[in-house]
Amino acid sequence: MLAYRLLTAEDTSAFCHKVTRALSKGWVLYGDPSYAFDAANGVMRCAQAVTKETPGDYDPDVKLGDL
Repeated sequence: MLAYRLLTAEDTSAFCHKVTRALSKGWVLYGDPSYAFDAANGVMRCAQAVTKETPGDYDPDVKLGDL
């Protein structure tokens, strides 16, 4: 199964750590990162899609962060 996640967070080093942690667990970058202004909160937000090949079939109850 190919699992997909969209990692998002405020534009701080915490976002970079979130992506780095996913990469260290075998996730692979998918596409370009996105960067947008969150007017409601007055901050910039980042997003990065990642994918990971995992054994087994899709289960909607699986916690993707645990893969």
